[in-house]
Amino acid sequence: MSGVQTITVGPDEGEQRLDRWLKRRFPHLVQTRIEKMCRKGELRVEGGRVKPATRLEVGQSVRVPPIPEAHEVESRPVDRSQISKKDAEMIRGCVIFRDEHIIAINKPAGLPTQGGSGVSKHVDGLAEALRDGFEDKPRLVHRLDKDTSGVLLLARTRMAAKGLTENFKHRETRKIYWAAVAGAPQPRAGIIKYGLVKAMGHGKGGEGEKMQCIHPAEVDKTPGAKRATTEFATISALGQRVSWMALVPVTGRTHQLRAHMAEMGHPVVGDGKYGGSGQENLGDGWGSGLGAEIDRKLHLHARSLRIEHPITKAVLQLVAPLPEHMERTWDFLGWEPREAPLDPFDPDDALA
Repeated sequence: MSGVQTITVGPDEGEQRLDRWLKRRFPHLVQTRIEKMCRKGELRVEGGRVKPATRLEVGQSVRVPPIPEAHEVESRPVDRSQISKKDAEMIRGCVIFRDEHIIAINKPAGLPTQGGSGVSKHVDGLAEALRDGFEDKPRLVHRLDKDTSGVLLLARTRMAAKGLTENFKHRETRKIYWAAVAGAPQPRAGIIKYGLVKAMGHGKGGEGEKMQCIHPAEVDKTPGAKRATTEFATISALGQRVSWMALVPVTGRTHQLRAHMAEMGHPVVGDGKYGGSGQENLGDGWGSGLGAEIDRKLHLHARSLRIEHPITKAVLQLVAPLPEHMERTWDFLGWEPREAPLDPFDPDDALA
C-alpha cells in the first residue's frame, strides 16, 4: 500500500481526464474506486474537490490517497447467481491457458475489460466464473480495448499479479497484433514513430475520445503529446485492396495501433473512429469499410503474447485464434493463419 502522494501532471499528460490519468499510472484501479475517492474528497487537484471527468492541466498537483499495489487488491465479491449460465459458459470457453497461478483468455471483440458507466457485462465481473475453487477471483493485470479481441491475462494469486504487473511495467513482454487494413502499406515493413495527443471535441463521458498523430519533431512542442512507436510488417496483401498486417505496440498509448495505421493512410478494417472517407482505400466502399462480404466490426486482434511466467519463470508463448468475424474475412480473402510465422519480425522464426 502506498502512502498519500502528491503527483505533478507532467508535460505530456495535460488535457487528460482525471480517471484516465489515474488508470494509466495505476492500471489495477477500477472506475468505481476512483468515483468513490472523488465523492469522499480523497482525490484533490490543487487542493480542490474534483470529479472523475475533470480535465487536468500540465503542472497541476494531484493529491492521491493510499492505493494498494495490484497484488494487494482484494477480489471484489461477486454474486455468482448474477452471472447467467450462458455468460459463464462463454467466458470459460475463452480460456486458452490456465494453471494454479494465471489464466489467459481470448477476449471476445465487443466485451469490455472492466466496468464503467453504463457497462453491465465485462471480463472483470465474469472472472468470478473462472474461480474454480480458488480463494480469490482471478484479477486483471492489463487491458484490451472493448472492440479489440485476443490474449488477455488474469492472475489467480497476489504473487502472480505482482510478477505479471512488473513484467508489463518493464516491457518484458512481446505482444503481436494481427489486423486487416485498407490498401497496401509501402514499405511493406517498418516503424511508425508519430506521437499521439488527444483530439479536441470529446463526447459526454469521454466516449468520443480520439487520438491525433503528431510528427516526431513536433511532439516536444505539443502540450499533452506523448511519443509512440509501432512496428509493422505485411504478412500478405490482396493487390492494393487490403492487407494482413502484424503490429507490435512498442509503447502502449490509447488507440495507438489504430491511429498509426490511419495516419499511414491504411486504417484498420471496420474502424469507424479512424477510418474516414479521406483515407486511402482502392477497394469497394470507402475508408475502413471494404464492402462485399467483409464484416463491419473492427479487425484488430491481440494474436500472441510472449511473457515469463511469474512463478515458474518458464517462457510462455500464448496464441489466440481469430474471432469469428475476422476468421470469415480471412477465409473470404484466402488467407491461412497457419501459414503465418509466429513472429513475422524474426526471419528465422518457425511458422505458427
